[in-house]
Parts: sequence; C-alpha cells; structure tokens
Amino acid sequence: MSETTKAIKKPRGRAQLVSGRCIACGARCQSSCPVNCIEMNDAGEPVIAAGTCIGCLKCVKICPAQAIEMFFTPEELQILAALQKGGTAPDEDDDPEAKALAERLSAYRGVWVFIEQTEGEAAKVSWELLGKGRELADILNVSLSAVVLGENVEHLCSEAFTYGADQAYLIDAPVFLHYRTEVYLKALCQLIDRYKPEIILMGATGLGRDLAGAVATVVKTGLTADCTGLGIDDKRNLMQTRPAFGGNIMATIMCDKFRPQMSTVRPHVMPMPEKHPGRSGTIIREECSVREKDVLAKVIEIIKDSKKDSVDIAGAEFIVSGGRGMMGPANFAILQDLADELGGVIGASRSAVDAGWMPHDRQVGQTGKTVRPKIYIACGISGAIQHLVGMQDSDLVIAINRDKEAPIFEVATYGIVGDLFQIVPELTREIRALKQA
Repeated sequence: MSETTKAIKKPRGRAQLVSGRCIACGARCQSSCPVNCIEMNDAGEPVIAAGTCIGCLKCVKICPAQAIEMFFTPEELQILAALQKGGTAPDEDDDPEAKALAERLSAYRGVWVFIEQTEGEAAKVSWELLGKGRELADILNVSLSAVVLGENVEHLCSEAFTYGADQAYLIDAPVFLHYRTEVYLKALCQLIDRYKPEIILMGATGLGRDLAGAVATVVKTGLTADCTGLGIDDKRNLMQTRPAFGGNIMATIMCDKFRPQMSTVRPHVMPMPEKHPGRSGTIIREECSVREKDVLAKVIEIIKDSKKDSVDIAGAEFIVSGGRGMMGPANFAILQDLADELGGVIGASRSAVDAGWMPHDRQVGQTGKTVRPKIYIACGISGAIQHLVGMQDSDLVIAINRDKEAPIFEVATYGIVGDLFQIVPELTREIRALKQA
C-alpha cells in the first residue's frame, strides 16, 4: 500500500431515510443511535440530523425494513473510487483496539439457560427459554447448555435435554438446596470464568432478577431485563428488545463490547418448545468450594402462601380483563360472571389496579404479569403499550371499547365497538345458553 493511499481516510457517510420504506416498527433506529441524531415524527418515521451522524451504521443494520441507507457526497464517492483502485483505507481491521476486542470476544462461545428450580421442580420459564436458546444457538452454530444448581436435581438435566439442551452443567450439593444469592452467585460466576459462554438467559422472576443482576455486576458485563424479543445480528451480538421510556417505545439493546451477554425474560413471553422424550445430552458435573458455615444468610423456615383466593393469571387459559372503562370496582362483577362461564379468571390494566379496583396480582402488562391465554377479552381497556406487551401474544384477543380509535383494536383478533355494560352481560347470557343447550 502506498503512502498516499494510507493518508486517505475512508469516508463513512451519513444515514438517510429511504422514502416509502419505513414501517414505523417502534423507534429501533432511534434507540440504536449512539449520538442521538435521530428523532421520530408523528408518523413514527425517523428524522435524521445529517450534520450529527457519525456513519456508525447501527441504525442501518437494525432496521428490519432496510429503510435507512448511507449517503455519500460526490467528493466522498470519488475518494471511495480512488481507494478501490489504489488499496484499502485504514478501517477497523487495522485498528489494534478493534483487533484486541475481537480476540477477547472470540474466547466466549455457547448459549446458556439457567434452570430455575424450587425443591427440585423447574420453573416453566426455564423450558420456554430453552426453546428460544435453541434458536439462538443454531444461528450461532454453537451448543446450547442448561445450568442446574441445587440438591438432588440431576433429573432436571435429563429434562433439559428433552427441551433442546445439548449439555448441562450440574452443581449438586446440600448448600444449594435453597436459593441464596451469595451461594448461587459464586457457583455461577465460577462456571462462567471456566467455560466462558457468550449468552446467558434467565427468567425474569424474583429469583432470576436477583441472581442476574448480581452476576452481571461481578463479571462486569451488561444485562437487559424483561426482554420481549431476542435475535442475533451479523456480528454475533445478541439483539435484546424490551419496552423503554416508560413503555412508549420498543428498544433493541446490544452489548457489543462485553461478554457474556445477559438477558432476563418474563414467563409466557416465549412460546413453550416441543418436548422430545428420550433425547439425551452430556452432563458436566462441577463442584463449588462454598461451604455452609461461610454463608451469612440462613434459611430458617419456608412459609408458603396459603391464600385461597390467590389466582395466578399468568397460567390461565381464559382471561377477562377490565380497565378504566369499568368505571368502578363494583362493575367488575359482570366480568366475573363472564369469566366463570368461560372457566377463566379476571385480569386488570394498570389504571384499574392503581385506582384500587383490583389487586396488583391481577395486573396484566409491563409492570404486572405477562400472559399467553387461549382467549383474552379486554373490556374498557384503551391499549397503552405497557398493557399490550403483557398480552399481545394471546392466541385470540377480543376487545370491547366504545372508542373505535383505541389502540387495543390494533392487536385484537375481534373488536366490538360499543357499551361494555350492555355487551358483556349479553355475551355471558349467550355463552350460558350455549352450555345449557
């Protein structure tokens, strides 16, 4: 390469919108921009400040509709043409820092799913994550591993194989019988330091959130909580999509300079994978030096919730939810009648819960429960994105609202515009009549 060619700096260009291609996917491009040069207009399309753009290509790569491209001035195009004839300009391949980063990241391989368990019974979200983990591992062409910690839990390794895991890391000892942050943290960090996974997935449960945050802090990596979507980009980075800015947009976050990449996902967000009985894998048994006498936290007694009226809406197949349009707590009685006929339960939007009309354990949405019922009936719920992210994966959604412009109708399978106080009782009567016929 000549000295003249070395002196020429390769132009990076500036991002610009391709007219007619934007699908208003939810400001992914805006959230990906490191210099905040993208704003969204009322139509949900990006407005790019060309003078601020640094040509990093992040918005171009993340756009699912290829609606953003790089623009070069005539002078820049001449430089590009000259470089093509006379050699390559200095780029990331010649950057020692970029090379060092690539070498460090290449040491991490494999997708891990932490199998959360209580008294030997796995949390369902762990199997859901194995299904998604299988997809990610196949894209990356790496193995999918389950991580099992506990006492007498080897059977969970075998069960993990039936849901797609290739191998399982097992630490089985009495000190792991009950979950304690200190104990599980040391064990998981030991495994990470030894085997270096590039992706770790955990359920966004009370246990998962506690452990994931502690692990990410110790191993000095990034953690994206409450993800609703996971994918892989062309540089092996995990694309982690989650609600942001109070749930008003969906942001895609990437941890491109640190490993492992860690995400927590709520129960019922990912579909349950198909089980393959008889599928086998390799169990890698490990030991952790942590001793019971060195653990500060002790489990004295486990008190289980014995409330008879406690309802887990996350596992319900039929949910009838009410929002601000219910006008008061007494009116939820008509939703209960409908739920009883369907064999379902009552849910609620955040506004109904904040008003004190329903308890928090019935809340569906970003700050409540994520549900995937067979039928979800939304009554008097406008459909703010905070609510939609919690129920939009239901098999069938029926929306009842007197406002025909309500956002809930955008995700509804069937929409009924009208007075819910007339429609719901009539719907209940019709279902009751059909059952008696």
